This record gives sequence, structure tokens and C-alpha cells, in this order.
Amino acid sequence: MKHAVLGAGGVGGLVGAALARAGKPVTMIVRNQAHPHKLTVESAKLGDFEVHVRVVTRLEEPVDVLWITTKATQLEAALPSAPAAMVAGTVVPLLNGIDHVARLREAYPKVSPGVIRVETERGEPGHVIQLGPFIGVELVGPLAAEIAAELTVTGIDARVADDELTMLWTKLVMLAPLALTTTATQRPLGGVRDDPRWRERLLGVMTEALDVARGLGARVDPEVTRGMLLGAPDGMRSSMQKDRELGRPLELDAIAGPIVRAGRELGVPTPQTAILLSALG
Repeated sequence: MKHAVLGAGGVGGLVGAALARAGKPVTMIVRNQAHPHKLTVESAKLGDFEVHVRVVTRLEEPVDVLWITTKATQLEAALPSAPAAMVAGTVVPLLNGIDHVARLREAYPKVSPGVIRVETERGEPGHVIQLGPFIGVELVGPLAAEIAAELTVTGIDARVADDELTMLWTKLVMLAPLALTTTATQRPLGGVRDDPRWRERLLGVMTEALDVARGLGARVDPEVTRGMLLGAPDGMRSSMQKDRELGRPLELDAIAGPIVRAGRELGVPTPQTAILLSALG
């Protein structure tokens, strides 16, 4: 399969570099043509390596898989760089949140939603740092099994999910409390959990997201999610927290917005999420 990656940040750089090292043709779609053609990766799971990739500012040759890994706040501006006519197979978004899937289905004939569980940081352009012991990807939709197999060869843990709604909301139920509380406190996850007041807020947002997810029909396991949230490494920091430190736009609407909006429609109270959304906005 030929792959293109729209969004050369931590996630996109990591996925693109891993695929290229495994011998897959990879094109990185970037805003600045001066972006390095060499990707340098420091990874706790995949090891340290360098790999060369093709770099373009607009996709002009057909690919089988278009990975979309931009920030949710950058999606609209980035889409013209990857015309639908150049995607012979499917689009795989690895964005935070829920609402981007419907938007991408307006723009592309085939979309195979995915989620990724990883902590990354981007240093200089082309330099990706992956922290922690896990890189997990779930996919659903056209070519999901074939794409998961290609990822597995790279060393990334990949599997095909049973249900799109459950897959997306399972990620959001974990991500929303992590992102909102670490960003509000500017502490790593361990610092949030060790503070009784913030631990209560952490679990409160998780419970609200769970209630909304179940109201929408997602089959999210509350015990598994709670275990993941309480068992994650103490030093874990969210990408939203890092964005705030660097003065970048926050993915508040993508992460907290679906919970508050769906809660309002379903009649499910979401006060903890709404308070943090307002405070951080």
C-alpha cells in the first residue's frame, strides 16, 4: 500500500516514519516545503531510528491510504492539500474527538475512522519523541484489516474494532478527563490523581462522558476505562496541556464539546465538563 500523511506532528510523524522504516512508500503532506525529508524518531517502544520520506505541500499522486493526523483546530485549513481524487483507497483519521468523522465523510468517499493511544512530543520539524510503553491503534471501516496488518509489521499494536461508535467514545471517555484536568492544573496525571479535589473532577468528567456515551448507544466498559485512567503512568501529560504551555490553540471543542452538546440533547447533566470547558476557553 502507498501511504500519505496529512499532518507532520507527533502522531503523523511517528506513523509515517514507522511505515517508511517497514518499507512502505510514504508521502508527508506539509505546509512548508522546507520540512526535512528525514524523520528522526526517539521511541520507547519502537527504538530510535531515522528514515527518509517524500515531502510535498499538496498530494498530486494517488495513494491507497491517507492518514489525517492534524490537530482538530487545523483540519479545515489542511484538507485542500489532500484532494479526494488522489485517495484511491480510504482515509484514516487519527484526530481527537468525534465530530471530525462526519466532516471527513462529506469530503471523501471512503473513511475508516481510527483512534491512537500514544504520548508523543515533536521537537524540531521532523523530530518525534514517543514516550511511554504503548502505541495502540484501532481501526474500523474499509481496508481496516489490511491497514492494521501493515501497522503491526512496524511494531505498532493495531487491531480492527467491532463498532465505530464504541471505539470513538471509549477513547474520548479516557481522553476528556485526562486532557481537561491536566491542562487546568498544568500537572501531570499523577499530580491530578494525588490531589483529592482534582481526582474527584477527573473521575467526574469520566462519569459524565460515560453517561453520554451510553446514552448514544456506545458500549463503553466503565471499569476498563476507570482502570486505564487510574493506572496510567504518573508522568503522563496530555497533548492539550502541552499546547497550552506553548500558547497554541486548544482542542477544547473537539474534546469537551461532544460531551456537553450530546449531554444537552440527551438530557444528561455534564456540569464538571462544562465548568472546565468554560474555564479553559
